[in-house]
Amino acid sequence: MRLLLIEDDDRIAGPLTEGLGRYGFAVDHVRTGTAGLAATATSPDLVLLDLGLPDMDGLDVCRTLRARSAVPIIMITARGEEADRVVGLELGADDYLAKPFGVRELIARIRAVTRRAGAPAFTPTGPARTPESHRPASGAQVLGPLTLNRRTREVHLNSRQVALTPREFDLLAFLADDPGTVCTRQQIMDTVWDPHFFGPTKTLDAHVAALRRKLGDPGWVTTARGVGFRLTVPREPGASEAAE
Repeated sequence: MRLLLIEDDDRIAGPLTEGLGRYGFAVDHVRTGTAGLAATATSPDLVLLDLGLPDMDGLDVCRTLRARSAVPIIMITARGEEADRVVGLELGADDYLAKPFGVRELIARIRAVTRRAGAPAFTPTGPARTPESHRPASGAQVLGPLTLNRRTREVHLNSRQVALTPREFDLLAFLADDPGTVCTRQQIMDTVWDPHFFGPTKTLDAHVAALRRKLGDPGWVTTARGVGFRLTVPREPGASEAAE
């Protein structure tokens, strides 16, 4: 599915384009309303439209675009007041999403809008990781004494269940997708949290520390200094080298 993103702020457009790309979307990005109207000649499947553009108001872009095309439009903007939403929808936008937002919510809205428009359903592929066929059909993955079951969201260590929060489980499952491979901090934040997570990145360190503590050995999650983290099976529980 090909999207046209009309957004002048590269700090938003860059992570958003990358995040959508990981879920199988092709994104064409332009920074002005004029360029956006010109780019619609290539017939994108859906338009993501910011309202605060440098050359013209996004509402005018929406009005002009709707007069000549039925392409689905989702407005993405910092203008979150009810009056702005009402005007945008009355001008022909199919949905209105106020910043900040998460890429998963945006994808859900894209799917809903395309369903209403009668377009073929698009199923996001998800971030590229270890192929599903490499995991046991039961959903359980065994790493030494650790068993992780994605279907039941349960973790057992030496046959003892480990109580993890939803975010801690997601972090462990993400690292377990490719054991031994270093995942960058940005990759982890984009997938386990969100490309549009605006909180402090220290939250990742706090979750890693909690995961190490609950697994009883810091060797399970080791640090690649200046890069990120990897999941490894300690040689001897309780006797592994301390993580950096």
